[in-house]
Amino acid sequence: MQIYRDYLAPTTVIDSDNIIVKDYATNAIEDAKDDTEKAVRLYYKVRDDILYDPYSPFFLPEHYRASNIIKLKRGFCVPKAVLLAALGRAVGIPTRLGFADVKNHLSTESLIEFLGSDLFVYHGYTEFYLNGKWVKATPAFNRELCDRFNVKPLEFDGKNDSIFQQYNGEDKKFMEYVTDHGTYSDLPLEKILSAWKNEYGSRRVEGWIETIQKYGNLHKSI
Repeated sequence: MQIYRDYLAPTTVIDSDNIIVKDYATNAIEDAKDDTEKAVRLYYKVRDDILYDPYSPFFLPEHYRASNIIKLKRGFCVPKAVLLAALGRAVGIPTRLGFADVKNHLSTESLIEFLGSDLFVYHGYTEFYLNGKWVKATPAFNRELCDRFNVKPLEFDGKNDSIFQQYNGEDKKFMEYVTDHGTYSDLPLEKILSAWKNEYGSRRVEGWIETIQKYGNLHKSI
């Protein structure tokens, strides 16, 4: 079916045909016996091997390209979701990107000041097609980061949706899903940038871009 071909095909951003991506996927799945086990192993590889960095470059396609994220070993939720999608396609699993606005109730003061909001617009996640259904996987926050915020790292079993926790280890409200933007076979970068400018302000977003163009990154820490 065409729909599954779309979710298996490489793109310039989801470059599942790149040798770097293929090798990374092969090493991650090792001797996995079926697609579910492969997806689970890919998930944990991306979750913990690629560090969450909300201050990484964001305005060009190459900032999200899977093979580049493997080299950089860091990225925020969208690049990590793109990488997981590319790895899934590299091992023959139909995979797509999903997006939603989420409110982070435990965000740091520095990150809220940086964004001007506690709303993460177009948060990215991945969906695998496994055993006849689409299953959500959210590899954004690595284990070390979760430990810092006393939040249990998200697990993924390939059978049930894995989405952000509502509460942290102290029963304080953590993440709240606000708006669902649907799923895509490729990265809708223009939509994402437009939504960010609408929420955070064009001047703020342009300022981030100017800083990255000047220094290469935003020189921030979580």
